[in-house]
Amino acid sequence: MAELGGTYSLGGELPVTRMGYGAMQLAGPGVWGPPKDHDTAVAVLREAVERGVTHLDTSDYYGPHTVNALIKDALHPYPESLVIVTKVGARRSADKGWPPALSAADLTEAVHDNLRNLGVDALDVVNLRLSNAAGDYPVPMSLAEPFGVLAELRDQGLIRHLGVSHVSAEQLDEAKAIAPVVCVQNQYNLAHRENDDLVDKCAAEGIAFVPYFPLGGFSPLQSGLLDDCAARLGATPMQVALAWLLRRSPSMLLIPGTSSPEHLRENLAAADLELPGDVLADLDRIGAA
Repeated sequence: MAELGGTYSLGGELPVTRMGYGAMQLAGPGVWGPPKDHDTAVAVLREAVERGVTHLDTSDYYGPHTVNALIKDALHPYPESLVIVTKVGARRSADKGWPPALSAADLTEAVHDNLRNLGVDALDVVNLRLSNAAGDYPVPMSLAEPFGVLAELRDQGLIRHLGVSHVSAEQLDEAKAIAPVVCVQNQYNLAHRENDDLVDKCAAEGIAFVPYFPLGGFSPLQSGLLDDCAARLGATPMQVALAWLLRRSPSMLLIPGTSSPEHLRENLAAADLELPGDVLADLDRIGAA
């Protein structure tokens, strides 16, 4: 675990490696259908756990259903140390879209789908992901009603801990007034620093911040700066971006995804990458480029 960025305790109860694994890319193209190579997908999941990863991120709408079924096939019965974090709040449409699914019935069904397809009696962590058809961020809505539904399912023993995704600081506070929040999952990386204040707020309040798209949305200039830093360190751009995130905040948890065993090893190795002061200074310039 020390080689995976150390550990962080979700809700003070669930210790996880700060370098985790995101399972979305195990589905077929467009995050739809089964993996193109079932055996390789199983091998990636098993190797991640064998190398010490204890934080696995998924959702039953990946596939839909196929990724959770794959996780169950590869890893069940699960090691006691493994924490599986899932998310609800969307569904898959026939045209392979991701429409919001935030009604009480939708959320309850999603939780039971996750329970069934993962083969567990209770879900370790469930994130409520906010979205709307316009793709707004933040989504202009109160999360009190949907988060309250998940809080009730938590009280029933079907969920151990709750998180939120694609939220503002104000929406995080709204959720915390209803039930404890152990993690926030928002887009954040070297180039997209809009959530800087939220990263710091989470660290101060003992909440994990879990960034997605660690290399998403880079301009050519920003990518060029990152490539230069990576070349100087003899590392890949992805490794440098992940290493920077680990050092950005002590409550930062990473969930890079891949369907390749080789890329899995590269990603995990980023936890050991040292970033000298001059490289850190150049990386910090990326956000302003």
